[in-house]
Amino acid sequence: MKRRLIPSILALLLAAPATAAEVPAALNKAEELAALPGGAWLSLDKRGLRLVAADGRERASLLLRGEQLDLRPADGGALAIVIDSNAERLLPVRVDTRAGTLAVLPALPDTGFGIEAACMYRDRQGLDHAFLVAKDGQAQQWLLGSEPRLVRRLALPTGVEHCRVDDAHATLFVSEEEMGVWAYGAEAEGPSARTPVALHAPWGKLKETVGALAVLPGGLAAIDDKGALLSWRREGASWRALPTRPLGARQLASNSLLVQTGKGWQAPLLNWKAGTAPAPALPVVLPRMQTEPVARAGDAADDPAIWVHPTDPTQSRVLGTNKKQGLLVYDLQGRQTQLLESGRLNNVDLRQDIRFGLERFDLAVATQRDENAMVLFTIDTKGELREAARLPTGLGDIYGTCAFRTAEGGLDAFVNDKDGRYEHYRITRADGRFGARLVRTFRLASQPEGCVADDRSGLLFVGEEKRGLWVTSARADQPATLTMVMPVGPLLHADVEGMGIYHGADKSWLVVSSQGNNSYVVLDAAAPFTVRGAFRIGMDAAKGIDGASETDGLEVTSANLGGVYGKGMLVVQDGFKRMPDGPQNFKGVAWEDIAAALKLDSGTRQ
Repeated sequence: MKRRLIPSILALLLAAPATAAEVPAALNKAEELAALPGGAWLSLDKRGLRLVAADGRERASLLLRGEQLDLRPADGGALAIVIDSNAERLLPVRVDTRAGTLAVLPALPDTGFGIEAACMYRDRQGLDHAFLVAKDGQAQQWLLGSEPRLVRRLALPTGVEHCRVDDAHATLFVSEEEMGVWAYGAEAEGPSARTPVALHAPWGKLKETVGALAVLPGGLAAIDDKGALLSWRREGASWRALPTRPLGARQLASNSLLVQTGKGWQAPLLNWKAGTAPAPALPVVLPRMQTEPVARAGDAADDPAIWVHPTDPTQSRVLGTNKKQGLLVYDLQGRQTQLLESGRLNNVDLRQDIRFGLERFDLAVATQRDENAMVLFTIDTKGELREAARLPTGLGDIYGTCAFRTAEGGLDAFVNDKDGRYEHYRITRADGRFGARLVRTFRLASQPEGCVADDRSGLLFVGEEKRGLWVTSARADQPATLTMVMPVGPLLHADVEGMGIYHGADKSWLVVSSQGNNSYVVLDAAAPFTVRGAFRIGMDAAKGIDGASETDGLEVTSANLGGVYGKGMLVVQDGFKRMPDGPQNFKGVAWEDIAAALKLDSGTRQ
């Protein structure tokens, strides 16, 4: 069942001071407190965890020595987490406010460290996560559910005693002892980069140690060790500190701006103006498969291509570069079938049924960065690859490539350099050998990489990583006049890298990797290049497949590959392998899922 996103109760709590009716007097001695839907409360004190009705009646309790209470609403109540301090384990608890029950769910597996801080996160898919933090900075992110899964490990500062997550902005906040407050990305995909919210001198203006945290709409609140209430408003990528309010506070509620003072739990009057709103949510599609990880750690996997079997499409292959090793070949289930150790290959593309006189070939071309050359591979009818030639170029730092099947059935290859230069080659064959002849050059103002040629329209799309998407003619006898199709902006984020073309029954679509916000933009592959939307690739918790992020290269086909890929397939490089952490790999997505998410015409043309 899909969980609902958190309803905001802060609007009421921030509008007026608390009254005795808002927080029952029976809860005044609670060490930790969380508001529940319908006016009920979850409290943690020396007797354990208690479910308390709006009128102060206790409805259920769990005996434990607990700390670090947090929760998210769910149908009929909430899902809560609490640390069992004796066992050093995180306990998920199902709260049923209608039945008045607390049900302890299986504890998460042993982390291998003492848990100093814990907090919950509900992602854009409605999946619940827990962050667990050790005193020495070790941290883990777990996916909660009937079978909890370790999503990733991350390194946080030492001395973290409190954390909270802003679900709307996917931001994890932690307070570091003697240093201040940091903001991290809560999404499992992507790097765990941090930005400061507020720091002590000489790095900032904080004067006291920050304790408990509470999320505000577009901002954050905290109490310091002097009992003052601190707050910060999100302003774009930075934070604005608001005036400090001395309250004599000892604790903050986990999901609302309630502070505990000598008079009990109260809601201080705070004329809060919400900060920067979160970006609009994009539709999420789930991967149907993932390949085995590449055999090298770090930034290794880069660019895929799809070869369609001539008689049995279910036996088609996915090619993928490992830029520390060579070229990998996978079946449609993601199993590796071949490794060609051809060195540092960056991009790869292919075309089938290429004609050289009476000879026919399926050919893949890849850029080899050590030799600044193109490597040409032949593909036999079983999907087996063999290196056929190494063709030099005039580039000094070769990077991306894409292929074009000419109207005559030949093969052209476009290769680019980090300095913006493009070289357009015609692949030749004479006396049983492949060669390459330079037929055209052009350049972009800054670094390119991804490109794709549309064999049907004769258009060539090229990405300039920091500026956007361009189009020109793919034909060697035409001038390479570049026209901007889509600049970097609200929907397309730098870096602009991988791209592929899907040929539908009546129209074709261009899919572009918007690396800066881990999404994929879809637009018409013909003028006026109307944008059809964007989507993200999320996590399939049931299959244990993580999402995709920081995608370098991608490829898409409309060929009927059978099964869930009856209307085609998108393959993307995943910059961060999660659940568990590991070397990078490639993810496969059914085109039918993308078409449904963006309401595209689902017809295909072979």
